[in-house]
Order: sequence, then structure tokens, then C-alpha cells
Amino acid sequence: MAKKIAGYLKLQVPAGAANPSPPIGPALGQRGLNIMEFCKAFNAKTQEMEKGAPVPVVITIFQDKSFTFEMKTPPVSFFLKKAAKLQKGGSEPGRSTAGSVSEAQVREIAEAKMTDLNATTIEAAMQMVAGSARSMGLKVEG
Repeated sequence: MAKKIAGYLKLQVPAGAANPSPPIGPALGQRGLNIMEFCKAFNAKTQEMEKGAPVPVVITIFQDKSFTFEMKTPPVSFFLKKAAKLQKGGSEPGRSTAGSVSEAQVREIAEAKMTDLNATTIEAAMQMVAGSARSMGLKVEG
């Protein structure tokens, strides 16, 4: 028989850096989950990823206080900042450009994010990534 789901919890955790300090500890602790079990499992799954990359995680909490978690790919903004070699996006998007990304880089990002986007074609995914780039103050060249 399937376990009864008590709820879901969404967190964004740096890859390989899950620890019981806030925000992870309090979020899991108030739901009665084993914090160290999550931290060890998450760090083990993300050890191959780039250190510090923000990883969205959806934790499914069951009524018997057990849990499973599903990791998604890092946000588009993380990939765009990395491609444009920036620390942060532009301060005035639409007025000034903070940097630029090539169309090839946009395609690469779209292919990496395809599983998490609600796009059916790679071209549609590229348009979504290009829109995110423009909202960050980046110029798409190509």
C-alpha cells in the first residue's frame, strides 16, 4: 500500500552544501523530519555537480515522517550569469546591458533546462531562456 502524503516542501539548496543551519534545518525540523538524513543524501547526490550551484529541491513528506526528494536543474539565471561571466544581473534591465550571451549559449542552456521547462520544442525553450536573459539586462547576440 502506498504511503499517505502529508505535504510538499520546496527549497533551493547549494549543491554539496546542505547542512542543518537555516533555511534547511528549521524547514525540515518543524515538520518532524530527520535533518541529517536529508543533508547526507542530498550532498551525496550533488557531489558530481558544480559546488555551490543552487539546486531546487521538492521534498515529499509522508505521514510517517519519512520523505523522498526530487532535484531539479539549477535556475536559468544561474546558467546565464555563468555564461556571461557576471556576478549579478543588470541593475536597470531594458535601459542598460550588463553583458551578452551568444545564441549558441542560449541553446546550450535551453537544452540543459529542457526537462524543467514547459516547452515542447527546443526553439520554444530558447525563447524562454532569451526572455530571462533580457529581463536580467543581458543582450542575446547571434
